[in-house]
Amino acid sequence: MKAVEIMYRFTDYYCNEVTLSFDDHPFSRNPKHVWVICQYHNKWLLTKHKERGLEFPGGKVEENETAREAAVREVKEETGGVVEFIQYVGQYIVAGKGGTIVKNVYFAEIAELVVQHTYYETEGPIRLACIPWNVRHNKQYSFVMKDDVLKHCMEYIKKECQGNRQ
Repeated sequence: MKAVEIMYRFTDYYCNEVTLSFDDHPFSRNPKHVWVICQYHNKWLLTKHKERGLEFPGGKVEENETAREAAVREVKEETGGVVEFIQYVGQYIVAGKGGTIVKNVYFAEIAELVVQHTYYETEGPIRLACIPWNVRHNKQYSFVMKDDVLKHCMEYIKKECQGNRQ
């Protein structure tokens, strides 16, 4: 018997339709975007985007790069974090006004933070003991953090990823 596929559907901060799944690449085998929920020494590792605010690292997959490789690179570029362990969490699709975006979500544990001369479009690493429950209404946080992708992924990570190194 095949496992029941669970998909979450909701709207994002800009009222775009979002579908999130924890299945293996349900929307694209080669997504063009990644988002990495990181922990470093039992704290959440975010970055401060110069325009959007606090968010987990992420970005576009470059040519000749896998989504996993992009995730590791984006963490390094935006936080200085060296990934020790990374696990695919899920994938979501955003049907936006400007087109459709498919993004892989990963959970990563960081071995160390390396100080860098540049953090590209960000101001570098931010460590938090917890993510506030009211992030949706907090102006310090990026729109990326303000929809149910974060909520469902945090629940999934707590249940399925932490302590489950393979």
